[in-house]
Amino acid sequence: MRPRALRVALTGGIATGKSHCLRRFVAKGAPVIDADLIAREVIAPGTAGADAVIARFGTLDRAAIGAVVFNDRQARADLEAIIHPRVFEAIDAWFKTLRNAPFGIADIPLLFETSRAAEFDRVIITSCAPEQQRERLLRRGSTPADAEARIGSQLSFEEKRTRARAAGVPVDVVDTSASPGETDAQVDRLIERLGSLPPRVCS
Repeated sequence: MRPRALRVALTGGIATGKSHCLRRFVAKGAPVIDADLIAREVIAPGTAGADAVIARFGTLDRAAIGAVVFNDRQARADLEAIIHPRVFEAIDAWFKTLRNAPFGIADIPLLFETSRAAEFDRVIITSCAPEQQRERLLRRGSTPADAEARIGSQLSFEEKRTRARAAGVPVDVVDTSASPGETDAQVDRLIERLGSLPPRVCS
């Protein structure tokens, strides 16, 4: 048996400060991996994922595929069945490379939607008031209707926390409601706590 890095997932709703927290983890030297970036890599031209997408949709054009899956639930499920297993396979492989790190953080927006929370040792959820989410989206250029639709289409913070607990995974919350500096302070404390936890072991 040998120690392994703590597997930590970072997730949170749109405009809840997840990207800010991820940047802070990176700035403080924490090893991180981004599921969204991997999702693009696994269907890059020449990959087996790309071949599967072309076989199903006839193209790799993101806009064209997006237009199809937006209105077709089965098409979206088919696309996710191609992408998600490959993404999590890549994340698993990445964690195995962390030989000397006490923990690693995988940024996974759809952690609960893909029912993968139980595969991690801990989950970090970023959170703020829905009103702040709306304000942040409006500042980014969303219309009020679009902001409401985006927030409403996602699992709430409470639902995420409930699902994590149901999966038996400890939850850490970063409240991004206050200033960026206060959010950074929470992340810094979390890094210290994660680094002090007992290592996991694997054969």
